[in-house]
Amino acid sequence: MRTAFIQRTRFSNVAPSGSTLKYGYPTHRNRRRPGRRMARRGVIRTPLPFFPSGAVPVPPAGAMLGGRRGRATLALLLTCAAWRLFLRGLPFPPRADDLSDACSDAAGEKILRRLCRDFAEGSAAGDLCADLCVRGLVAYQRCLYYESGKKVMSVRWRGRPVVLKSQLENLSSYRSLGAPYYRDAREDASPLDALLAATSEVRNWLGLAKEEDGARFPPVEPRRSPDKKIYSRAELMSMWSLLQQDEYAFLRVLQDLSAHVPKVLGSCGHFYAVESLSAGRAWDQNIFSLGDAEKRAGGVHRVALSFLDMVRHFDDDFAHKVHLCDVKPENFAIRKDLTVVAIDVDMAFFQPKMEELLDQKCVRDDDCHFFDCVSSCDLSVRHCRRQRANTNLQVICQKIFRPVFSPTLLGAKAGLPLQVELQRAVRECAASGKAGRDRDVRRRLLRILTRLLREGKTSDGG
Repeated sequence: MRTAFIQRTRFSNVAPSGSTLKYGYPTHRNRRRPGRRMARRGVIRTPLPFFPSGAVPVPPAGAMLGGRRGRATLALLLTCAAWRLFLRGLPFPPRADDLSDACSDAAGEKILRRLCRDFAEGSAAGDLCADLCVRGLVAYQRCLYYESGKKVMSVRWRGRPVVLKSQLENLSSYRSLGAPYYRDAREDASPLDALLAATSEVRNWLGLAKEEDGARFPPVEPRRSPDKKIYSRAELMSMWSLLQQDEYAFLRVLQDLSAHVPKVLGSCGHFYAVESLSAGRAWDQNIFSLGDAEKRAGGVHRVALSFLDMVRHFDDDFAHKVHLCDVKPENFAIRKDLTVVAIDVDMAFFQPKMEELLDQKCVRDDDCHFFDCVSSCDLSVRHCRRQRANTNLQVICQKIFRPVFSPTLLGAKAGLPLQVELQRAVRECAASGKAGRDRDVRRRLLRILTRLLREGKTSDGG
């Protein structure tokens, strides 16, 4: 029986012997080029050294890649292969059976069922639990984020869209509350025990030493609290799991002090609910999806002014400066009044914690980069400097303002004198990185944006 072999196409992932892989395709060395006719057909009918003799028999008549029918077959195969490679390059989310951290509705609903089981067994508590597990007033919608342990889901609570968050999937994954705050798992705890535990945890999260800032964290005297309420085991376990989540602790500390963080609406066990807001989009120049009416009313400039207010607020309004170390459009949202809200603050830290994180060994400046919070390496002692070298304003100018106020997005308005001045100010802001110049740069941006907003209102009124 006659036998022949067909050379693999360039879509093969296996390189023949005597060949090398370049960009995923086999590139043969020391091989004569095929004839012009064979090159046009894209086929080389020579035996391959890595196939055993007789391994691939000749296909039936009509299936060979010669002639009109063969060329059509080859074109179809190449098209399918190219389409498959294209699909592999797309950022499709992994399937749930391929990756345990897949963001799927089945996984989200399973997590909520487990949470309700904890509630029924007396391990979880919170003002959201009864509505979720008994009254059926919480409706699951979809999974938003399910990676590296963090779980974020969209639900409707009593008809209102909210977002459920937890740093870890299971309540049992959090550190248990030990002595002296919770001596026996079968005992309940007094408000004094709960206050001591919460104060210690928040103090550690802020990076404050025990003797530091005593006025802000007054010592608790060992006397009976006038509050007659006794906290149950489930309430203590739930509170303790929430306080171990940096984002929850940050939001609770600033809950009544800042308009630039989302409102915490309730909790159940280790999950807490925050207001649902429309997040920014990194892949769209109109990152906050402002409508035409909002744009005409100066919406873009109002959002930019709110960003500046948030920067001033985090720099000046607290005993310690707040550092935003993960600045990107999807980590911010806007309310209906166009107030900017930092909705993902896993990487937001007060000054003492920031210095602790930057206090690392190093051999070059790159070793002192903590996401968007950058320090420099002191080569004399091979240690990172504890003070941050860049600022919140500089990073926001780099990652938010430059794309928003780019000439491409502004179009015909890009050449207007005030727009040119704004673009120049944004470029200088993004390149400065000096904390001492922040106030001057912020005032300049504030002045330009206010003028643009005023001129826009004047032109609309005219």
